[in-house]
Amino acid sequence: MLVASVATDINIRLQKLLRSDLNFHHEVSSELSHNFHSFPAKFPPQLPRMFIRELTGTGDSVLDPMMGSGTTLVEACVGNRSGIGFDIDPLAVLLTQVKLTPLASAAQVAQRGLDIADRAEKSLLQNRILVESDLKSRFDEKTREFVDYWFSDQTQMELTSLIREIEQVPDNRLKLFLQLTFSAIIITKSGGVSLAWDLAHTRPHKFIKGVAKTYRPAFGEFKKRILKNSASLEHLNKLRTKASVEFGNAEKLSLKDNSIDLVFTSPPYPSNAIDYMRAHKFSLVWFGHKIDDLANLRSRYIGGEKTSGYEFLALPAKTTQIITRIAEVDVKKSDAVKRYYSEMKRVLAESFRVLRPGKAAILVVGSSVMRGIDTQVHNCLAELGLEVGFDYAGVATRQIDRNRRMLPASAIKAANSQIETRMHEEFVVAFLKPTK
Repeated sequence: MLVASVATDINIRLQKLLRSDLNFHHEVSSELSHNFHSFPAKFPPQLPRMFIRELTGTGDSVLDPMMGSGTTLVEACVGNRSGIGFDIDPLAVLLTQVKLTPLASAAQVAQRGLDIADRAEKSLLQNRILVESDLKSRFDEKTREFVDYWFSDQTQMELTSLIREIEQVPDNRLKLFLQLTFSAIIITKSGGVSLAWDLAHTRPHKFIKGVAKTYRPAFGEFKKRILKNSASLEHLNKLRTKASVEFGNAEKLSLKDNSIDLVFTSPPYPSNAIDYMRAHKFSLVWFGHKIDDLANLRSRYIGGEKTSGYEFLALPAKTTQIITRIAEVDVKKSDAVKRYYSEMKRVLAESFRVLRPGKAAILVVGSSVMRGIDTQVHNCLAELGLEVGFDYAGVATRQIDRNRRMLPASAIKAANSQIETRMHEEFVVAFLKPTK
């Protein structure tokens, strides 16, 4: 078994944490601002909270280089730590910014949101031609094709009228909050105003068993969501410190060496097993992003499938063996997995660089089954971590709460489903940066 080379106090605390119950079944995960917006594969806030509390002190810096929905940063700030986060996904950046930005009055924000919905509805009734003109000029041809396929004509008009009103809000903090609320009525677990089902699970379908989705008026959905989100604003007052949120690549961070006290993150699955952009583009197109630009951005996400011209790194023996086994049945998939582990080697090397000596890096990861072969993400990352200089402190297994965690899987396990076999559990992998 691989063990940390130096038995430090932080290692003792870390070992105790890894032996703890990390499942958090039946605990509330929607407190604070964690319920502002759907996001796939979020870990429960209790998980980073526990490690932040036990492994850092007041004022310490906590980094999530792939911050996703910003759970780690929110928990860092609540605990009076300095949260630092990066992500390449525009919706992740927007979501995290809003979750960490207090607004003066929940009642005032709710009223402003309701007023905007009323003005948008009135504008559509009285100035339909103007709204229609705005809609026609808002998208390029390819983005227009996407919008026409996934949104009814009436919904397009309603969303255009809403976003027009939101864009005129002078207070940028409020505008971002309203934009996120707008996005939340599109990207949802079951409902939403688009013609897609299950956007929160990143595998949208237009129909289920041949039945068209029920029309949901955007104005009414926006009002319901603004009331729900504004009600959680009071919890933002519990944020005791500010966070730094940036658009950036986890493989190359704009941070100084030896400047971070804890890394806590959840990397994506290999080979786009959870395809974030597939769902996120449904709202991002309404904020001015073009479909082609989003597709290009998606190709840069860690765990992407595009490998032509990609610079692979030399990988250690056991990781290479898994890649070779996959190549025997599917060369394309094996290249995607090789890309993933090359990317994660760079991420681990960056985490090692910015972490202070004697401090911990925690990765919450799931494994994937590729052509019947387990990619063994936790074991491979342990091997990669050692190669970039970390001491390996151990791994814990946690069971995913299937009824609440938003994954492309059903609440009842299906024996023949690859999705089911790879997403019912995940691993908490722990490293320590040596003191010498």
